[in-house]
Amino acid sequence: MEELARTTEINGRFRPFQTTEGRILIFGLILLLLYAICLAASYFISPNTFQVYVGITATHILFGRAAGMSFGYSLGFDHLIVIPINLAIEMIMVMIIYPLFVLAWRNLLVFKALDNFMHRIEEVAETNKAKIHRYGIPGLLLFVCIPFWMTGPVIGSVIGFFLGLRPWVNMFVVLSGTTVASLGWAIFLKELHDRVADFNPFAPMILVLIIIAIVVAGYLLEKQKLHKNNHKQ
Repeated sequence: MEELARTTEINGRFRPFQTTEGRILIFGLILLLLYAICLAASYFISPNTFQVYVGITATHILFGRAAGMSFGYSLGFDHLIVIPINLAIEMIMVMIIYPLFVLAWRNLLVFKALDNFMHRIEEVAETNKAKIHRYGIPGLLLFVCIPFWMTGPVIGSVIGFFLGLRPWVNMFVVLSGTTVASLGWAIFLKELHDRVADFNPFAPMILVLIIIAIVVAGYLLEKQKLHKNNHKQ
């Protein structure tokens, strides 16, 4: 009986990781570890390059795909560096935040420190769910292509969950859309940066600041909109 109780306790403790979302989370954490190892290795190879990689990573996480990619291009890096880094970041973010959200939604994992963040994601996803539901998977693909934080693959994956997509189908749709969108935006942004650099060497960095300003303004407007909706309810 004592052994059975211990086994039941262990199974209950690890139950979240026996779900499909739990496996996706484990895979995402492995990718995060590999990414961290690659960053650490770049520090010993070239400290200056390491700082750029960290800068691209931070800019992408805080301000979205367009800002992260623009930051890389503004420093003279080409597609072979900028595209893989930004794709890796988005893949890691989706494969960690999406399963955490679903597991918290099902009360399989509780993270009090992330309650506000998860609630914010839920609000934005619920706001956009009706529009995407009308067009199904093509609508979700289009939504994922939008390059700003709170409108891209992370929120798209949560909307896919609300639409009832199976976890791995959801991941395939979201990450496929992310890959196609990243390639398209890479071509556009690299061309744009090359053109503005012909006018002024500081213009590419100014372009990054403009994109960040647009993202922040969009975030504040969305926050204000959600606040009004909650106040009406």
